Amino acid sequence: MKFTNEELIQMSNTVRYGALHAIRSASSGHLGIALGAADIITGLYAIHLNLPDDKFVLSAGHGSALLYSVLKLRGYDLPSLESFRKLGGLAGHPEVHTPGVSTTTGPLGQGIGNAVGMAFAAKIKNQDSKVYCLCGDGDLMEGVAQESIAVAGIYNLNNLILLWDDNGISIDGKALTDIDIPVRMRAAGWEVLKVDGHRFSEINAAIKWAKKSPRPVFIQCKTIIGLDSKAQGTAAAHGLEITTEELLELEKKFKNINGEKLWAKFPKIYENISTKEYLYKDVIYNYSDAEFISTRELSGQYLEKLLPIEPNLIGGSADLSDSTKTLVKSSREITASDFNGNFIHYGVREHAMAAIMNGLALGGLRPYGGTFLVFSDYMRPAMRLSALMGLPVIYILTHDSIAVGEDGPTHQPIEQLASLRLIPNMNVFRPCNAVEVAASWGMALAETNKPSCIILSRQKFKQIKTPDTAEISRGAYIIHENTKAKITLIATGSEVPLAIEVANKINARVVSMPCIEKFRLQDNEYKNKILSGCVIALEAGTTTNWYEFANAVVGIDSFGASATDTEVYKHFGFDADAIAQNIMKNFQ
Repeated sequence: MKFTNEELIQMSNTVRYGALHAIRSASSGHLGIALGAADIITGLYAIHLNLPDDKFVLSAGHGSALLYSVLKLRGYDLPSLESFRKLGGLAGHPEVHTPGVSTTTGPLGQGIGNAVGMAFAAKIKNQDSKVYCLCGDGDLMEGVAQESIAVAGIYNLNNLILLWDDNGISIDGKALTDIDIPVRMRAAGWEVLKVDGHRFSEINAAIKWAKKSPRPVFIQCKTIIGLDSKAQGTAAAHGLEITTEELLELEKKFKNINGEKLWAKFPKIYENISTKEYLYKDVIYNYSDAEFISTRELSGQYLEKLLPIEPNLIGGSADLSDSTKTLVKSSREITASDFNGNFIHYGVREHAMAAIMNGLALGGLRPYGGTFLVFSDYMRPAMRLSALMGLPVIYILTHDSIAVGEDGPTHQPIEQLASLRLIPNMNVFRPCNAVEVAASWGMALAETNKPSCIILSRQKFKQIKTPDTAEISRGAYIIHENTKAKITLIATGSEVPLAIEVANKINARVVSMPCIEKFRLQDNEYKNKILSGCVIALEAGTTTNWYEFANAVVGIDSFGASATDTEVYKHFGFDADAIAQNIMKNFQ
């Protein structure tokens, strides 16, 4: 549709009115962006967005009232704006389950990474669509944003348009963006335009040009935060530092009947809400008969068979593809000139990788990405959002214990396993052999509404056969039985062979527990059946999470040390004789 400049002003004021009404109803919200960025978002939704094919991401998620206002006017079936920030109503920051909202945002910078992932997905699926993202000063200060911007430039994602609400203000006052951001963007391979963010002629001309650009485009939109309020142009305008009476006056000022009529010309938009169905085919997998092998190698072997039959699976790594075994012979590397592939090189940008994978998942693909377990700390905010959004992203995390050895404590994960297990709605698998690796992949791929971490070893260790492979899906099972046992040892991953060695010395049974989250779902009868007698957990990491199931824990609650894997294991008490003696002394 075409609108005159005067009509667009009226439509923008109507958007402001809706946002202000929502904020006043909640007595809470962010006034500044609602007033300052309304012209940008009006130009997008009134003229440029080809809905529902194009995607819009509000990376500056605190502007949710602005987004809800324009979505409702544009024809999406949203709850009442008066439900803003109320239980069961419109959330304080955008959430993906809300009609018209492309991704959950709020933690600054994440939306930019998601938008890059969506742009990748559109390219990979050969879709003729655009991804628009609105960000603020705070977004551009975040490391995840700068990492993601670099990736978009490297891969020349010319279907991505990033608009900067450049008002020069952050919560603490003047925005600390003294670096020349446009210069940085050009250096990252982006085209850069500058417009007055309150002039529709400039906004629309820039977006029109950006749609035809051969490169990703960054549009610097100079705006005034809290426009037309008493706090305009100041940090006070960011939140809600004006009175209810002042809010009412602003509502009266922006209420525009003609603007409402103009928005009403658009038809209603009814999204096809589906429970993302991902097809998963069983893999015919010849299990390695090697007596000693690492689980990262087993994962790579499984992936080799999986990729040719799973066209939606998109892999990647943060510069550790060989170490994590995520790039295999059947992988096809994506480049800036060829998106007909299934593997993305992210460079040493773990946080961007995780945020981009969320965008890939939102774009209908099944992403997996690999790095070392200890570096999951770099990705955690994006991993948390994977779980919050219910996205079936797969994280391949290798070099999973002190057995990393000579690289020392900076590279030896201690608290990471327990930390990941604390995230709600996330599976954490730590398999001990080939069938557990295959089962972990299978269960991860079968999920439609939660992410999974597959934790893998660098070191080779003895392969123990699983008696009944069907029980792996229950999260824990008896891998070494002793009918006379009064002690049950729980172990995961590379500690399972060690636990069996200990068990043979003290007449105990051993339970392999590759996934605590799956085991929690089992009935009490099964839990009591396999965890009988005195239960002792054994894992080369923090002990805290094991007291849910065990009477005692053999673990590590300090940082590691630099030496060979064998020496480090022995130094921290992971020695069969020492553990057996300790148990016999204290528990028999």
